[in-house]
Amino acid sequence: MRLHHVQVCCPSGGEDDARRFYGEGLGLTEVEKPAGLAGRGGAWFRAYDEEGRVTAELHVGVEEPFAPARKAHPAFVLPSLQVLEEVVSRLGRLGFDVDRSEWNTFAGYHRVHVNDAHANRVELLA
Repeated sequence: MRLHHVQVCCPSGGEDDARRFYGEGLGLTEVEKPAGLAGRGGAWFRAYDEEGRVTAELHVGVEEPFAPARKAHPAFVLPSLQVLEEVVSRLGRLGFDVDRSEWNTFAGYHRVHVNDAHANRVELLA
């Protein structure tokens, strides 16, 4: 068994804000949704390794009424501490507040938490 994707939600019309966070901020690549699902709104994103293999997939779905996930969250492992710092810096420049209070609380990793554009919790580790 392997995990195929994780889904978070946004309110109707929230796709551009999701693109700013997941695409511009985290550096994920937006991919086209299948034709049969495109009319539902939302956006899909993927991360790839150096050989072009998908290493993570996140779907942003539209949900009404919308309520952000404040505890449940996706966690992305970044390839190095340097990449983590670069992503944290980029998110800060985009106006996202990064919480470093859990930096040394998970053995073997440094980690931060940040809320996406719709207040869904996201964890980043290296």
